[in-house]
Amino acid sequence: MSKFDSFLTELEGASVLELNELVKAIEEKFGVSAAAVSAAPAAAGPAEEERASFNVELTEAGPNKIAVIKIVKEVLALGLAEAKGAVDSAPKVLKEGVKKEEAEKMKKDLEAAGAKVTLK
Repeated sequence: MSKFDSFLTELEGASVLELNELVKAIEEKFGVSAAAVSAAPAAAGPAEEERASFNVELTEAGPNKIAVIKIVKEVLALGLAEAKGAVDSAPKVLKEGVKKEEAEKMKKDLEAAGAKVTLK
């Protein structure tokens, strides 16, 4: 049995307003912020886990714009006008939520055509 069990049992019956008052009282008593306390473990934790998905952003079309348009057209299954519009509006996120392997392949292909690409 934890030393906080009785305290937590008592809190179960509290309303949201009462819990809000408790948080404010703790912040004042100890000179802390609940936001800072909740962010601290993330900052002190291990290195960021490897991300599962990325956004592929075309940062710059580069000198060989036609080749970049062809790759964008092929990779995104767009028509020529849509692909040209996407390339012309760089910097632009081309695809969101892409798996790491696919994102890296897109980046490699676009960079081979002379574009600048950022994975976010």
